[in-house]
Amino acid sequence: MSTMNPLVVEAEIIEALRSCFDPEIPVNIYELGLIYDVKVDPSGSVEIRMTLTSPHCPAAQSLPWEVETKAKAVPGVTEVKVDVVWDPPWDPSRMSDAAKLQLGML
Repeated sequence: MSTMNPLVVEAEIIEALRSCFDPEIPVNIYELGLIYDVKVDPSGSVEIRMTLTSPHCPAAQSLPWEVETKAKAVPGVTEVKVDVVWDPPWDPSRMSDAAKLQLGML
């Protein structure tokens, strides 16, 4: 029986989430700071805490589903729970420098 490394799986999930984009902003959701937490249990169970740029975001229905789908596709993942939270609220300070640069904010 092979054992999976939760840190490796977490890094692979984060990489997969870099292919998810907010439809209104041409930057991936990880660099935007919309992913607050990724926890991987040694059993392969994954919990992701995320937010959206606003409660009225047009992707409010599709983005959490896309995050769950991309995380489930990572080898070693057995189940995924995506929790959309509004506290703390998202603001542009959560963006990476790469995202700020891409949007002309640096």
